[in-house]
Amino acid sequence: MKSWEEQNAKRQFSKLLDEVLKNGPQLIMRHGVAIAVLLPIAEWKRMHQLSRAGLKALLLAPSMRVPALAVDRHNRRRRPPIDLK
Repeated sequence: MKSWEEQNAKRQFSKLLDEVLKNGPQLIMRHGVAIAVLLPIAEWKRMHQLSRAGLKALLLAPSMRVPALAVDRHNRRRRPPIDLK
């Protein structure tokens, strides 16, 4: 993956886009530190699709990702425990 300094990326943005389409992702640097990656939309869509969690992952996650599915139970009466003797 080729890296571009931020100033060069700004100045030669059309060339940067051509490189992305021709050779894939390009790394953008600021003061020698990687700050961004520019990649083709097809690659981004592929990565985004892979990152979507399935139902199993959602159900097994330690925290709920969808708070609307949480049931508010603090107002409900509880049954007394069953004596199993």
